[in-house]
Amino acid sequence: MRVELATEPGDPHMPNEDYAGAALPASGLGGTLVVLDGVTPPAGHDGCVHGVPWYVARLGGALLELSGSRRDMTLSQCLSEAIARTSASHASTCDLFHVRTPQATVVMARWNEAVAEHLVLSDSALLIESPDGAVTPVLDPRLDELRPTLRGLPLAERAARIEALRNVADGFHTAAADPAVAERAVTGTTPRTQVRTLAALTDGAARWTEVFRLGDWAALCALLRKEGPDALIARVRAAEAADPAGAGFPRGKPHDDATALLVEL
Repeated sequence: MRVELATEPGDPHMPNEDYAGAALPASGLGGTLVVLDGVTPPAGHDGCVHGVPWYVARLGGALLELSGSRRDMTLSQCLSEAIARTSASHASTCDLFHVRTPQATVVMARWNEAVAEHLVLSDSALLIESPDGAVTPVLDPRLDELRPTLRGLPLAERAARIEALRNVADGFHTAAADPAVAERAVTGTTPRTQVRTLAALTDGAARWTEVFRLGDWAALCALLRKEGPDALIARVRAAEAADPAGAGFPRGKPHDDATALLVEL
């Protein structure tokens, strides 16, 4: 089995708000992976004295421990419990009802000799490659489904509208302080015999396909298998540098934290 990951901040002078981890049990019969993309609050205001990097480290660590050690729990249950634990750890010092309380997108996968389970919440991605090379992207489509209604709006108004749609019934959802959001995640299972590779990507790494159109999901997975996550992120950074103002490839940030985690089973 090959497990390889890379992560890089969008700005070298700012903390990386992504998280990535993988765990393999001593039995050697399976494993689990977790990738989070922390949501940067405007001007740093989120009602929390700890901040987003602290939150993603706490939530990511809880998810990795629960998904690895509690096989009796579904991934949705693991996410719910991890959010509850993380919220309890700072409820006495922070305003968890603040609209921008620290939050993150979530990708999880867990596998054993029989099945591979997955969970995706918000706009990070999981790629599942079968033995014949076909790649199935597992995506939470809700934010993308809302974007057409925002086209043509000035940048500030578009950002405000997206903000208003976060974690509301008809909007899109991230892992924040409410454990019930786990019910909103995209989940499923795949027979283990139909899985050769798993690749988890934050949207900063998925830009290679989603923003810069340098190849489809199958090509991205092939790049990861051939050259590794570091090479993917380097290609994304080169594409960003070639279009620094976002004129050719519009995007919310010129550079974003980028994380890719590859598991070849």
